[in-house]
Amino acid sequence: MDLIIRQAEEKDIKPMAEMDILCFAAPWSEQSFQQEIKENRLAFYIVAEIEDRMVGYAGLWSVVDEGHITNVAVHPAYRRRGIGEALVSVLLAHTVKIGILSHTLEVRASNKPAILLYTKFGFQPAGLRKNYYEDNGEDAIIMWRKEPSGSVE
Repeated sequence: MDLIIRQAEEKDIKPMAEMDILCFAAPWSEQSFQQEIKENRLAFYIVAEIEDRMVGYAGLWSVVDEGHITNVAVHPAYRRRGIGEALVSVLLAHTVKIGILSHTLEVRASNKPAILLYTKFGFQPAGLRKNYYEDNGEDAIIMWRKEPSGSVE
C-alpha cells in the first residue's frame, strides 16, 4: 500500500471534516474547512491517501516567516503507521522551502503521542495556554521549532 501525500483540494473538504469528527473532541465544521481550502490565502493543507482513501491531513498558516500548524489528523484505523510523521515532514519541508524559518503549534497536554511526534521534528515546549480546549478546559502546550540557520537554500 503506497502512501500518497498531496495538496488538499476542494473535493477534500467533506472528508476532512468527517475525519475531524473521528479524531478530535472539538472538531472543525465543514464550513471551516471550506474557508481554509477555498478562501484563506495564508493556509496550506495536505492530505494523505492510501488506495484513494483519505487517511490523514495536516494544515498550516504561513504568517511572514512563521508557520502555525493548525491541525494534524490521522484516521484512527491508520494510526501508528508513520502517516502523521510523513504529513509533518512534508508540511515542514514545503514551508521551509518557501522561507518559513520557525513553526509553532498548540497540542493537548495529555496528547503524549502527538508531543513525541513533534519533538522528533525539533519542536520544544515554550509555554502553556491554560484552559485552551473548550470541550474539557484542558491546557495546551505551545511548542516552537526554529529552522537551523544556514539550512534554508
